[in-house]
Amino acid sequence: MTVAKSKRIFYFDALRALAIICVIVVHVYAVTRVHVMADYAVIPSFDWIFSQFIGNCFRIGVDLFLMLAGALSLGRVWTIREFLGKRIPRIVGPFLFWGIVTGAIAVIISYYFGFSFINSFDINSIYEFFMGVFFATSRGYDPYWFFWMILGTYLIMPIFNKWLLHSELVEAEYFLVFWLITCLYDYTLNMAFPIKLSYFTCPIGLVVAGYYLRHTERRILNNPYFALALLIITSAVTVILATYHSTASEMYVYNRYSILMCIEVMAVFLLFKNFNKFNINLNFSERLTKMVKMFIFMIAKYSYGIYLIQGLFLCIYRDIVPYCGYCSTFIEMVLLILITSMIIMYVLEKVPYINKVIGAK
Repeated sequence: MTVAKSKRIFYFDALRALAIICVIVVHVYAVTRVHVMADYAVIPSFDWIFSQFIGNCFRIGVDLFLMLAGALSLGRVWTIREFLGKRIPRIVGPFLFWGIVTGAIAVIISYYFGFSFINSFDINSIYEFFMGVFFATSRGYDPYWFFWMILGTYLIMPIFNKWLLHSELVEAEYFLVFWLITCLYDYTLNMAFPIKLSYFTCPIGLVVAGYYLRHTERRILNNPYFALALLIITSAVTVILATYHSTASEMYVYNRYSILMCIEVMAVFLLFKNFNKFNINLNFSERLTKMVKMFIFMIAKYSYGIYLIQGLFLCIYRDIVPYCGYCSTFIEMVLLILITSMIIMYVLEKVPYINKVIGAK
């Protein structure tokens, strides 16, 4: 199946914007949930349930990025050299640039302002800190694991692209059935399936799912009400089961590749793809509509750069933002991280040469 190159599609930008917001939300959840841990009881508090909902149902950011990679790149005619020559520099340049820049900032503010990114300032400690930056082990740089995962995914995508170019969608469905089995056993039940299915597992399964859901013509999968119902049911089941498995000392969090997360992310993808079928008039004002679309476009455009710098701001704001109630503090930190990151990306995009390596596209 050959798919012609398409123009920019708004629902892809909306999904990419949602993906980076989900990433920020889940990272803020990880450092703020301690404030509501003690609220677990037979009937947990609203703040506890809100935190549990955020921690699980927004854990689809990385999954969305993987699905978008498949939707945008698979099923198209390109050579391995063309694909890797375009994709690899896009992720390597910003990764190195922001690793060096934010790492240097982290060292400087630790030395002058007492932040705890690094405790010793000898050459060996600084070297080890920067190694930890690039290998996702230094404080604030855990999210950098994403670079190594997406790099490996890009390296295998040409093989899958060649297969899908010469396949019907029913063959993608065959692959996705076994992929969902691995999601159930490997990442949800945490038990081995009798048949070795490692070739069907995530993250490549989400990439193929993105390609399939973009192009499928199955009626039920193009019904927005089905997608909405699937999203609501999956989210509710996720929160209920996560609450059941939680304790007063630990909030249960599902793996991002679990069956519930993968069904949820597919529901979100289908909902955005078919949203216009609801026939809802959202054009309250032409000017307001343009502003909202521009804001979504900017978040989508800067998403990779935001991903690479949000960890630094998360650690900074965690130390300096006063706690004034769980929900208000949570929302404040999410907005601060998103807005600060976007401002920096917007300013640096105006700088010649630098704008090529900040992760804007």
